[in-house]
Amino acid sequence: MVRPLRRAAGLLLAAACTRSPTPARAPAEAPAQATAPAARTTAPAVASLIRPSSPGQPPRQSEGVRPRPSPCLPDEPYAAPSALSEEALDALDGGDSEHALGCADEALRIAPRLVSALAARGGALAASGKLDDARLAFARALAIDPDDPRALLGAAELYVRRLGGARDALEAGLEYAVRGARAAGRPPHKAGELAARLELLAGIAENDLGRSHLALGHLDRAVAGRPEDADAVYERGVALFELCRFDEAQRAFERALALAPDDAWTLHQLGLLAERRGDAKRADALLAKARALAPADFKPELALDEKAFRAEVEAAVAALPEPERKALALAPVEIQDLPAPDDLLAVDPPLSPSILGLYRGPAEDEPCTTADGPRCRSIVFYRKNLVRFARDRGELTDQVRVTLLHELGHLHGESDDELRDRGLE
Repeated sequence: MVRPLRRAAGLLLAAACTRSPTPARAPAEAPAQATAPAARTTAPAVASLIRPSSPGQPPRQSEGVRPRPSPCLPDEPYAAPSALSEEALDALDGGDSEHALGCADEALRIAPRLVSALAARGGALAASGKLDDARLAFARALAIDPDDPRALLGAAELYVRRLGGARDALEAGLEYAVRGARAAGRPPHKAGELAARLELLAGIAENDLGRSHLALGHLDRAVAGRPEDADAVYERGVALFELCRFDEAQRAFERALALAPDDAWTLHQLGLLAERRGDAKRADALLAKARALAPADFKPELALDEKAFRAEVEAAVAALPEPERKALALAPVEIQDLPAPDDLLAVDPPLSPSILGLYRGPAEDEPCTTADGPRCRSIVFYRKNLVRFARDRGELTDQVRVTLLHELGHLHGESDDELRDRGLE
């Protein structure tokens, strides 16, 4: 189950047969009076494909030259492009990107504008890590048919799952997914399973963009269409967790774990829920199991007690310019292990339980009210979330500084969008 690294990113399209080309016609015989062309002074371009090799070594092929592939459908030497394309899509869904690419290329040599073959080719290239080539294949497919659900699915997979670290990629993938889900539900497609896959991608994009209140509807439809899809059930659990609907999230993750018992991401989320319930023993066991199953995704947490963490925060404050240090007189700094439910639910939609810090109160140029309580303004650091977020001590130091500057920005009246534009997301 591939997931984007937010969850530290990381929640791809699930994921060469050669038909001999028609020989080129010989050029027409030149008129008798025409002047003969000058002799070539260089070897034909094809000669550049052969590189000299060391004595005793076989000739080496140029980079990019692939061996001649096997036929896509060996028992059907004259298969129609649609059959080749269908075989490519089936191979792609089965995880055989090499066979998918060969079949798609064979289909496209016969029918260069066949959208299903272009979609399969894009998916195969994406699965092979050739993301720029994949992007071009999907762009070509959607230039021919902007509403083809399979091409939209492939483009959404590319942008959400493989390029999902970038906000613009997530937004683009979301648009492809939403458009594809609409198209899949209309004649002549009426493809409920395909629509559910597109709804899942839309939900992943909205979750990763921090808009779980918008993700949940997509994910409800994804689970309704694919109730046995552990990825869809998991992602719905993420949305519920982010919306602080913890009991519902618990049930969703338990269901996801029943479908995929060794999924590290599900175990990690269940560990976070146990931690919020105060069940430290259960939380530690679940989080440790997730780390053992996926050590690249879940690094051991930094061993940093409250005293050492406070020293990190104090060092970040001391490094501020003097005007910013003076501004903190209005908003004293606090340290807590995890966000309190009251703070998370103080706004609608709720704040994420995984936030690293929080600014409470009005901007510095706005008056306090009785609703703000006795301490009108404050800045809070969440130790466990920050320690879990950082991969090493240096990254923790940097993230504490960024979190402090982010919350100071709120004190000065800046919005999250403005802070994001300044690199303080």
